[in-house]
Amino acid sequence: MPSAPIALAAGATYGHYLGAVYIVIGAEAGALIAFGLARKLGRNTIRRWFGDRLSPIKLLGSQGVLMWAVFASRLMPFVSFDLVSYAAGLSNLTFWRFALATLAGIIPASFLLAHFGGEMANGKLGNAAWIALGLGIMTGTSILWAVRQGKRKRPHVFSDESRDGP
Repeated sequence: MPSAPIALAAGATYGHYLGAVYIVIGAEAGALIAFGLARKLGRNTIRRWFGDRLSPIKLLGSQGVLMWAVFASRLMPFVSFDLVSYAAGLSNLTFWRFALATLAGIIPASFLLAHFGGEMANGKLGNAAWIALGLGIMTGTSILWAVRQGKRKRPHVFSDESRDGP
């Protein structure tokens, strides 16, 4: 279930600040539970399936790299929150670094969603709508740029040049 509608409802019900606090508490608790489940149950399962070929303790990289990856993923709206939490639980990232990176990454979106929810409840969506539109344009532009860059790097198998011969 997507958390954005719940976060909007929290902002509408409790207001901008208190709603954001509740959103942060809930998101952090959910992330820590998923991390803990993966850490306690997932590592043994991975070891049974793969043995020494794939050790969860050696997955990914250093503590700093893993922490920044979790932080960055929390800022991206289209990255699965739960998947990141489970994957981090399988990695060698420490609990406290995961908790801190998650907390720092979820605060901006929590305040933004609580603000939108509060504005919708008050019927004052004017400024919030412009902010949402701006963020949507920025997100859409970056996605289109990435797609376009990906297409440029692919070889054109069926281009006119390949049919002309040498």
